[in-house]
Amino acid sequence: MLVLDDIHKVYGKGKEKKVEALKGINLRVEKGEIFGVVGYSGAGKSTLIRCVNLLERPTSGKVLINGVDLLALSPKELRNQRKKIGMIFQQFNLLQSKTIFQNVAMPLVLEHRPKEEIKAKVTELLSFVGLEDRMNHYPEQLSGGQKQRVGIARALATDPDILLCDEATSALDPNTTEAVLDLLRKVRDELGITILMITHEMNVIRDVCDKVAVLDGGKIVEQGPVIDIFTEPKTQIARSFVKTVLNDSIPKSVQKLIDESSKENPHGIYRILFKGASTNVPLLSNTAKHFSVDLNVLHGMITELQGIPFGNLLVELKGDREEIERAIQYIREHDAIIREVEQNGI
Repeated sequence: MLVLDDIHKVYGKGKEKKVEALKGINLRVEKGEIFGVVGYSGAGKSTLIRCVNLLERPTSGKVLINGVDLLALSPKELRNQRKKIGMIFQQFNLLQSKTIFQNVAMPLVLEHRPKEEIKAKVTELLSFVGLEDRMNHYPEQLSGGQKQRVGIARALATDPDILLCDEATSALDPNTTEAVLDLLRKVRDELGITILMITHEMNVIRDVCDKVAVLDGGKIVEQGPVIDIFTEPKTQIARSFVKTVLNDSIPKSVQKLIDESSKENPHGIYRILFKGASTNVPLLSNTAKHFSVDLNVLHGMITELQGIPFGNLLVELKGDREEIERAIQYIREHDAIIREVEQNGI
C-alpha cells in the first residue's frame, strides 16, 4: 500500500524565488489497485511521482510504503526499500549499447546476483512480456511498444510491490498503447503489484485505472473511483478531461430547443446519466407508460467504463409541470441521475 501524507515540494532556497510544485498532496493507493493521476503540463505530475521513490525529496510530509515512512530511513535502508519500487518511463530509458537481456538484467547485476539466477529471472520476465525471442536484440531493433515492454520487464526484475508509470504510453500510438495497458493489467492481476500511473491521457485512465486523482497547480482538486469521476465530475478541470474521452457537448439543434423553451410552452431538456444496473432497466419506456409526458430522446450514447455500463442521454420532456416533476422523481428513484439543462448548456 502507498500513502502520501500532506506532501509539499518547494524549489528554491534563501533569496531564490521559491516555486511550490506540490501543495499538500494526500493519496492512498490500496494493494493491487491501478491508481491514475491526471493533469496538464506543469500541474506537478512528474514531481509527484519522483517524490514517491525520493528521486525528489519532499520538503515536508510523509511517503509511506506498506507503513514504512521513506523519509525517516537511513540511506542504506532507503536503498533496500527502493528495490520494492519499480519505475517505467515515457522514453523507455534503455541502454542502447546493451542487448535486451542485458537491459533487463541490469538491476540484478547491480545487486551482484548469481549468473544462473539472473539468467533464469530475465528469461522468465521476457517470456512474461512476450519478448523471449528478442533477448539478443538491441533497443534500436525494437518498436516503441516493444521497448516499453522491455522497460516493464526491467522494472519487475527486483520483484517490486509498487510500479510507478511516468507517462508510460505518451510516446506510443493508440494500438500499441492498448497492448501496453493490457500488459499492465496482467502485471496487476497475475503478480499482485500495485500501480501508480501519471498521465495526461484520460483514455488511459478510463481503460486501465480503478481510481483517479485530478492534479492542478500542485493540488489534488478531485479524486475517487474512475466511474464516479467520469459520470459526475465536480470540477471544471475534471469535466474538461472527461470531455476528451466522452464528448457530451450539446448539438446546435438541441441547444436551439433549450434556448426556445419557455413557461408558456412547458417543456424542458434534461440530461440523464445511467450507470451499472440502471442501464439494464427500460427506464425511459416505463416513464412514458406511467406518466402523462411526451419523452423524446435527442442525443446520447451508451458505453462502458471499467466494465460498468454507462449512458449519457439528452431528452426532452413535454407535459404538465406537475406530471413532469413526478416523472423526474420516478427516474431518480431508479438510480439514474437527471438534471435540467439550462440555457448555457450546463
